[in-house]
Amino acid sequence: MASIFTKIINGEIPSYKVAETKDFIAFLDINPNSKGHTLCVPKKEVNKIFDLDEDTYINLMVFSRRIAKAIEKAIPCERIGMSVIGLEVPHVHVHLIPLHTMDDARFVLKQNLSKDEFETLAASIASHLD
Repeated sequence: MASIFTKIINGEIPSYKVAETKDFIAFLDINPNSKGHTLCVPKKEVNKIFDLDEDTYINLMVFSRRIAKAIEKAIPCERIGMSVIGLEVPHVHVHLIPLHTMDDARFVLKQNLSKDEFETLAASIASHLD
């Protein structure tokens, strides 16, 4: 059965897309730790990050870095945190989280954002892509 991320990639479920290439997609986390929390996902559905082939792994990191740089320009924060956990969805994904305090990295406190806020954040981050 396709993961929720594959359904997003296929357009079956809406998302707040930040960027997309032929191999990767970045979209806002709908249950964010902080404003601008973005997921970078390979389009190829693989459960565990270290099961990716080496080229996909390296290119996911390059893609994630590009998105992190755009987030950093769009969202005032101390830094961008990166986490790869993957227990919630069996499809590799990199969390890029604007950090203000360590609580933002703990996946405990969540932000409640409106549809307009999500759309504005996605457009702002996308506008800062190099």
